[in-house]
Amino acid sequence: MTPSDKDSNGLDNPTFVTDEGDHYCSFNEGDATVPDSEERQKGYGKESNRLAYIVTDIPPWYLCIFLGIQHYLTALGGLVSIPLILSRALCLEHDAITQSHLISTFFFVSGICTLIQVLFGVRLPILQGGTFAFVTPTLAMLSLPQWQCPAWTQNATLVDAASPVFIDVWQKRMREVQGAIMIASCFQIFVGFSGLLGFLMRFIGPLTIAPTISLVALPLFESAGREAGEHWGIAAVAIFLIVLFSQYLKNVPVPMPSYNKRKKFHCSKIYLFQIFPVLFGLILTWILCLILTVSNAFPSDSTAYGYSARTDSKGDVLSRAPWFRFPYPGQWGVPTISLAGVFGIIAGVISSMVESVGDYYACARLSGAPPPPKHAINRGIGVEGIGCLLAGAWGTGNGTTSYSENVGALGITRVGSRMVIVAGACVMLVTGLFGKIGAMFASIPTPIIGGMFFVTFGIITAVGVSNLQYVDMNSSRNLFIFGFSVFTGLTLPYWVQNNSHMLETGIVQLDQVLRVLLTTGMFVGGFLGFLLDNTIPGSKEERGIDAWRESCGEQSDETVNMSSVYDLPFGFGSKFCAANWFQYLPTCPKRPASHSANELNNYAEDASKKISSEKDTEINIDTKI
Repeated sequence: MTPSDKDSNGLDNPTFVTDEGDHYCSFNEGDATVPDSEERQKGYGKESNRLAYIVTDIPPWYLCIFLGIQHYLTALGGLVSIPLILSRALCLEHDAITQSHLISTFFFVSGICTLIQVLFGVRLPILQGGTFAFVTPTLAMLSLPQWQCPAWTQNATLVDAASPVFIDVWQKRMREVQGAIMIASCFQIFVGFSGLLGFLMRFIGPLTIAPTISLVALPLFESAGREAGEHWGIAAVAIFLIVLFSQYLKNVPVPMPSYNKRKKFHCSKIYLFQIFPVLFGLILTWILCLILTVSNAFPSDSTAYGYSARTDSKGDVLSRAPWFRFPYPGQWGVPTISLAGVFGIIAGVISSMVESVGDYYACARLSGAPPPPKHAINRGIGVEGIGCLLAGAWGTGNGTTSYSENVGALGITRVGSRMVIVAGACVMLVTGLFGKIGAMFASIPTPIIGGMFFVTFGIITAVGVSNLQYVDMNSSRNLFIFGFSVFTGLTLPYWVQNNSHMLETGIVQLDQVLRVLLTTGMFVGGFLGFLLDNTIPGSKEERGIDAWRESCGEQSDETVNMSSVYDLPFGFGSKFCAANWFQYLPTCPKRPASHSANELNNYAEDASKKISSEKDTEINIDTKI
């Protein structure tokens, strides 16, 4: 099918079309770089790489806004669920207004961090948001005896959200989390901007990553079960709808009105279920809860089973929330620091860094960019550390990391322009200023959140296990390492949590550090995977190191010049601040023109040898003739 055979879908309503069984986003704009038909038929792997806009393209402003909103909606699941998980440990289970403030702060800080990452970090179209890698160590820290919530905060009838006593209870815990995140983020900043990450990655392979990421989600089964158990029927409906849209209907196009100058108003096909499965599942289940609430099908007694499924179970949070609220650093007070919290969060930082490196390579492949060089990866990790520092200062109760969900969205839309992510970041910034939006998400009935957790945590676990595709799983060595690491990562934290008195050394700070680390499953499993994989004899092929690195090095045929993607913006390092020493910094690009004399001599010598060889070949051919 040639481009002339296809009808333009119009930029006012970008749509997905079907071409030989594959779907992609078809756009047509004169000023933008769109690969021609022959180039589009090239691909990497088994998947054709048909990009409407590559990473350096700038689509029309209205298209940027539309697709930016789409990326924002794709990230909603993680942005909303993390503060709702933390709210119970922060004693905020019955304070929906403060939960809404946390959600708004999440939106606002994620927008800031995304802008910094895209403009000055790795410079790929990758969204920044909360990380589940920080959730487990945060919950472990807040489970220490001095931070466990008082019993009266778990009773809705006894909680007065406006009382100074209650405010002091939850803000003390939040400030402790803030301090731990801010100090731990300094470690990530150092690792990124010092170039230490490259050294660390030599010893990290799939058998370290798989148990670490899997144990990010597996210990959260209790939280998912508790939320869904408020009403299993509603939770099951939410799970059913999300699975239906994301798995069974993902390839079903939905006719939508569209317009362009030639065809005027017409219908185009959009794969809506593939783009917004969680959002659609959440909205439809929410509507069902509203209908059952209005018809009094749910009990009105707050102590009865199923009351949490009512849409009014969290009070009039939407009407009480302010229209505008500006989040600011230190809004919960001056952060405090404890050694135990810092070490626990550092375990989450390491897990987040390893996951982000994989996201960078995946994002580059899907956006038409070459594999990221070391200086871009170092810069990206360092900027993520700055993002965690900002998140701690603003008081989100979490850090920031690259969002795998939005990397996947690039593969769906085939729009890899980083300006689209800039637009999405602006959308997050603006929505973070509207208190009503955060309140709307805070009022979601608890069983719906539980159903969403089932799907989200299941996917995170599977992402961790998927790293084993590079490993020889017929090897008893590898089976032992993975199985032992995961099982111990589940068993040891459970035992420590129930027998913490057995670890008392007499030094309070050391006791706290040991308890937080040993109750953080991903630290236990990741550490064992790292230790065993690097000490038990095994070849790189058997360990999956070679295959993993080769997969990271794959690139699309529709790539652009590396310097135009990963160099610093506004001419830094090329037009401005172009000192010779600049290129030796771990986060700055190397200038290809600055070859040493030895390198030039070697290149000239190799070239002369090649020419001599060609001449000898010509003489031999002439002699034979």
